[in-house]
Amino acid sequence: MKKSLFPILFAGLLLCGCGGQEDKSVKKDIGSDLVENFEADASAQITFDEEMHDFGNLSAGEQVSYSFHFRNTGKKDLVITGCAASCGCTVPSYPQGRIAPGEDGYVTVSFNSSGKAGETYEEVTVVSNSQPGRQTLRIHAKVGF
Repeated sequence: MKKSLFPILFAGLLLCGCGGQEDKSVKKDIGSDLVENFEADASAQITFDEEMHDFGNLSAGEQVSYSFHFRNTGKKDLVITGCAASCGCTVPSYPQGRIAPGEDGYVTVSFNSSGKAGETYEEVTVVSNSQPGRQTLRIHAKVGF
């Protein structure tokens, strides 16, 4: 009998607690645009010189790489937390650690054309504490031409 009363009492307490008046002195939403602008002004900012590189014509099996230059144009230290490639034929490498405001670095993308033929487009997503938090680098090659 005691076990069957517990759920009923719990539900009653829950319903009573939800029926109170709202405190009008507390503003619940400060505006997402205000928060976004504040965060963007005080954050790290990764700025790439270019976000697309064309390797041109490659022979099948050729391995090439390109270093995308970037600068931290923000006001806080930049930290790249990861890079993800769209294909196993593309391998990114990036600086570990903090990059101070005004400093620069490189994200190097290595591409192996083995098993590829014709027009090839690959992407590398760079994840960091920058605003925005993700940026996409792209490479292009014509394999076998």
